[in-house]
Amino acid sequence: QVQLVESGGGLVQAGGSLRLSCAASGRTFSTYAMGWFRQAPGKEREFVAAIRWNNVYTTYADSVKGRFTISRDNAKNTMYLQTNSPKPEDTGVYYCAATTRGTIASLTWGGTYDYWGQGTQVTVSS
Repeated sequence: QVQLVESGGGLVQAGGSLRLSCAASGRTFSTYAMGWFRQAPGKEREFVAAIRWNNVYTTYADSVKGRFTISRDNAKNTMYLQTNSPKPEDTGVYYCAATTRGTIASLTWGGTYDYWGQGTQVTVSS
């Protein structure tokens, strides 16, 4: 069982930066693949970024590629999402998720993940 708690959300101006954190409980954090998803008002949840257990493999949605960076510190049981040059369309509730299942390709799909955090709100002003 893994519990996930996001933090670091808030209001940021377009072009600024914000770092989101996802703290995980449990001693097996390093074996999980992790992902970030977001949901804007009136829209479906969408994939943002994912990272394998060993920090070697990462994947991003095209909309954030080159601006966001996902990383993890297994010693601290924490995953991060560095958001640089955010845009108003990046506004939404950001969720972190964890899984021990799935192929590399399936990490972009929410159904692959077994555990979810409660979300943190990110609002980007223009």
